[in-house]
Amino acid sequence: MRIALLAHVRQPIRQPFLGGMEAHGWYLAEGLAARGHEVVLFASGDSDPRFTLDPVLPVHYEAVFPWAEHRGKPELIAHVDAGYAAACDRIARGGFDVVHNNSLHRFPLEPRRTAATPTVTSLHVPPYDALHYFVTASPGPTHRLTVTSARQLAAWWPQGAPPEASVLHNAIDPAAWPFVAQGNGEAVWCGRITPNKGPHLAALAARKAGIPLTLFGAIEDPDYWGTAVEPLLGDGIRYGGHLDGPALARELGQASVFLFTPCWDEPFGLVAIEAMACGLPVAAFDEGAAAEVVGEAGCLAPAGDVEALARAIDTARAIPRTVARHRVETHFARDRWLDRCEALYAEVCAGARVTRAA
Repeated sequence: MRIALLAHVRQPIRQPFLGGMEAHGWYLAEGLAARGHEVVLFASGDSDPRFTLDPVLPVHYEAVFPWAEHRGKPELIAHVDAGYAAACDRIARGGFDVVHNNSLHRFPLEPRRTAATPTVTSLHVPPYDALHYFVTASPGPTHRLTVTSARQLAAWWPQGAPPEASVLHNAIDPAAWPFVAQGNGEAVWCGRITPNKGPHLAALAARKAGIPLTLFGAIEDPDYWGTAVEPLLGDGIRYGGHLDGPALARELGQASVFLFTPCWDEPFGLVAIEAMACGLPVAAFDEGAAAEVVGEAGCLAPAGDVEALARAIDTARAIPRTVARHRVETHFARDRWLDRCEALYAEVCAGARVTRAA
């Protein structure tokens, strides 16, 4: 199939990933190409050059309109709108069999566009006002929607999801996150360093549990880092930097437990399954989709409860590492995910044939 992958453009689709959406887009492009599909990645122009790129914007918009300064500003909205409008027009003229839309933008959801090119839209966030109407008005024979967890399906459609909407869990290639049979007794955390990811709470819980902790990830919010996280460094808490996939996998595999501390309605938690693939059981806040992702491979604490998370660390460390690896292999392996993506593409293409015939 000739597939257009339409990405979010806040950050580039390249390693080291800034977050789960960037990782999702990269893994999808790589996996579909490996299966013989002709893939064109519509993303920021500074994304991974190994892919066939058709830039939505010349560079990711965070480089031009920094988040802390321009969040929601009209000039940022106009900049992004212009990029997506032109990209959607190129897709319509490009002879694509299907679009996989990860953009979180309203233009690809327009019925005139999904009717012209069958579309699968993946939603990676909880519902929000700017997109909610367009999402709920968009299902149809040539448009399927997916969310990353049952929790998010209920959030987007509290009265019941339409038949065109379904759960498509995120996934990874287990081979890229090698299993390690024995850890070093320490804890690890990774993700975007921002308040809604809660690394400061992970540090406080690790200190209460008496276990060393290393934090990995991009410092997205420098003010938060400087006031809430950096002062906690030392005495067993350290920052290990922002690493690409292979380097992060090596670091994760050495540890004994992964701390997952969402402080918002986390739609999935890709970092958790990366750690689980390496054999790490998880101590997590019961927030968002954490319970759905971690399952039997971890121990949950009430959201925001540092004392309970410290206790969960001890409980989680007793879970065999093989349990964590097995959960990834049976629920979140990339081949299962790609099979499901291809099935969704087939559904919307069949819907397009029926619509044209009618």
